[in-house]
Amino acid sequence: MLHSEILCFARKAEVFPRLLSGISVITPILPTYARAPVAFEKGEGPYLFATDGRRFLDFGAGIAVNALGHAHPHLIAALSEQATKLWHTSNLYQVPGQQRLAERLVAATFADTVFFCNSGAEALECSIKMARKYHAHHGAPQRFRIITFEGAFHGRTLATIAAGGQKKYLDGFGPKVDGFDQVPFLDLDAVKCTIGRETAGILIEPIQGEGGIRPVPPEAMRALRELCDEHGLLLLLDEVQSGMGRTGKLFAHEWSGITPDIMAIAKALGGGFPVGACLATEKAAAGMTAGVHGTTFGGNPLAMAVANAVLDVVLEPTFLAHVNSVANYLKQQLAMIADKHSEVIEDVRGQGLMLGLKCRIENTKLIDALRERGMLAIGAGDNVVRILPPLIIEEAHVREAVAILNDACASLTHRPAKVAAK
Repeated sequence: MLHSEILCFARKAEVFPRLLSGISVITPILPTYARAPVAFEKGEGPYLFATDGRRFLDFGAGIAVNALGHAHPHLIAALSEQATKLWHTSNLYQVPGQQRLAERLVAATFADTVFFCNSGAEALECSIKMARKYHAHHGAPQRFRIITFEGAFHGRTLATIAAGGQKKYLDGFGPKVDGFDQVPFLDLDAVKCTIGRETAGILIEPIQGEGGIRPVPPEAMRALRELCDEHGLLLLLDEVQSGMGRTGKLFAHEWSGITPDIMAIAKALGGGFPVGACLATEKAAAGMTAGVHGTTFGGNPLAMAVANAVLDVVLEPTFLAHVNSVANYLKQQLAMIADKHSEVIEDVRGQGLMLGLKCRIENTKLIDALRERGMLAIGAGDNVVRILPPLIIEEAHVREAVAILNDACASLTHRPAKVAAK
């Protein structure tokens, strides 16, 4: 027996009596997730297939990540081709895929420059650092504080949980990272009162995702832009969940007619491959010179190949028109379900294919009932069920989802499930 096998056997011999005695033993995977009792082995379009053979309509899309559904042929081709060439070199060298993706994002947005990373949290970290660096670069290092909003979610790093300000994410992790001043959601008077000599910027999600699918009205977004201009602040947007076509525009802030100074994106940018980006104007990025920020894996050839393939699809002339069309149909059908099952659903929120069902019952009960019937949805704050389907769904998929949702609601109220999508 190999030495490693002997150690493994000894370890198991120690653990087995503890299991029998009922003493808790930590699992090989750190138990930080309350996972649903299902595992998937393959996907196709808007469907996932479990290891036990069951098929699920995926209206969670990996938390708004799989915007093009599962196993999209164009993404498979791009990843497969790149995988035979080069995976990683680091950012010590030129990465042609980065150059191409950056140029395309700059051409399609407000931005003049892009930093590539691996996740939304990293994109927000870069955004926060950039805002602070901007003021330090201009001789005002005391301006480092950023105003954020109650209900926000910006990631799980120490800085981003401080920015989000939610107690459930902060508890147990020591002193809250300084530099964030939180105000009630959409309270512009509170924003004005909070702006001080140390304020560097304002950070907001155009639609709060984790916070319960709460959109920021266009007039409020414009007011924030005006406040930033008036006080010399930077406007930072978190479009990690709302971006890449999710709301029917390439980015949600476009509905309000304003532009930010800095914007964090991720999730759908890679269509399932981990990639994030921080977009900025030349002005906002003035202090970000060589050596002040970096990443080992960010923007590697594999990630850039997939992200460029995602852009190929999302930037097609008819893509966003399709999103808006099917989103209008879905929202109409969800409103009909909410009317019929008002004991379960209080309201339908959101924009495009970033929708939420505000529940009167525990949202987890509706999520479980949907999963039992072959449909996946995701919980959110304010007792909301998020509806985040792939952007490639058709009306037939909406009708399938509506039928499942109707049956699930009926099961929770013991009423007959007689309704059909029109």
